[in-house]
Amino acid sequence: MMKEGHKIKMVVPGSIGDELELEPGDRVLAVNDQQIEDVFDYHYLINDEYIELTVQKADGEEWLLEIEKDAEEDLGIEFESSLMDDYHSCTNKCIFCFIDQLPKGMRSTMYFKDDDSRLSFLQGNYITLTNMKDKDLDRIIKYKLSPINISVHTTNPELRCMMLHNRFAGKIMEQIQKLYEAGVLMNGQIVLCKNVNDGDELRKTIGDLGEFLPYMESLSVVPVGLSDHRDGLYPLEPFTPEDAREVIDIIHGYQEIFMEEYGTHFVHASDEWYILADAPLPEEENYDGYVQLENGVGMLRLQEREFHEALDEDIYENMSGAPEEREKNKHCTIATGKLAGPFLRELVADLNVHYPNIQVDVVEVTNYFFGPRITVSGLLTGQDIIRALKGRNLGSELLLPINVLRSGEDVLLDDVHVKEIEKTLQVPVRIVQSNGKDLYDALIS
Repeated sequence: MMKEGHKIKMVVPGSIGDELELEPGDRVLAVNDQQIEDVFDYHYLINDEYIELTVQKADGEEWLLEIEKDAEEDLGIEFESSLMDDYHSCTNKCIFCFIDQLPKGMRSTMYFKDDDSRLSFLQGNYITLTNMKDKDLDRIIKYKLSPINISVHTTNPELRCMMLHNRFAGKIMEQIQKLYEAGVLMNGQIVLCKNVNDGDELRKTIGDLGEFLPYMESLSVVPVGLSDHRDGLYPLEPFTPEDAREVIDIIHGYQEIFMEEYGTHFVHASDEWYILADAPLPEEENYDGYVQLENGVGMLRLQEREFHEALDEDIYENMSGAPEEREKNKHCTIATGKLAGPFLRELVADLNVHYPNIQVDVVEVTNYFFGPRITVSGLLTGQDIIRALKGRNLGSELLLPINVLRSGEDVLLDDVHVKEIEKTLQVPVRIVQSNGKDLYDALIS
């Protein structure tokens, strides 16, 4: 850490930091006379019941604050940089990297590849471990950072070096072994590429990683996303419905083995496989508590359950004694990716059994920006949504899933603002959270 320390962005009212009269603009220089490299140093050092905090005020005056508090009690300080350090970028050139498949002309931040173990812990990002030295793994162990989410892809050392285009990528089993022996919880991810790490290689990877149970808590298998911007990149092929059925069969076979031996299904196929294979989604208990939601594992099943719970509650509380509710009239439109379209239509059909006068048009938006093989709603752009909906009668409002927006902004991936969509289509836009209850409330309100 440089002498200037770490600048405070905000102090939580009523917190220890507030009581100590810390203010935005103050800088934390040290804890217990130790300099702070990043957010994990900070949280590790402030866990004690007694600490000494060195702070530089905005006018340059230095304060040494002696603090007595409960163990692990936070000081209520937020810093300008959430990591209190620069982000660690990816050193790989993966054959399946989606950032390499982005069209030109997007904002520069879209092309940054992070591979930071701290973001794995703080935000759930998946990391490859290829840019980590032994001291970095030791630091994870020292600070008890769990869980760590690891992009494994294959446990075959030579194949992993090829897939990640990194000569250090073959050490993955030794790295996982070290974390396993230290009791660090992990989740794994496989981005599956046709004729590369599927088939027998997939079987080997699942079997190898299953040896690290219970500390390797779960493993997801997701299909590679292929955009139309792959000039000069590794020649990957899209999966067919037959391929998807084979992947599902492999995963279900291992689920039976792991369930019998460990009481967990462990390995999970993302929802895309079931949609592509035209196969029914697994029952809720197969998802082991939805441990891999961020990888699209069980999102549709969970949304269905939440939607029907809201519907059942509505029927019980409001409709039994109020038949006029069934006459509620409404017309709205949902814009979604091709993946979720058929699923959402089923939910709308269930709604219409009880609310026959609510008309919901589900429009599957073709992704021309990235290419029509991209079917998830989270990669839809404003221009494609406008193209798909222009000239339609959209009803009283347009519903868009929150995952079309960049985090914390009302802007889509192509820099189109929600207000621009409203203005162009002449309809109010409602952003729907990624849960079934919010979708239900949006449809009947």
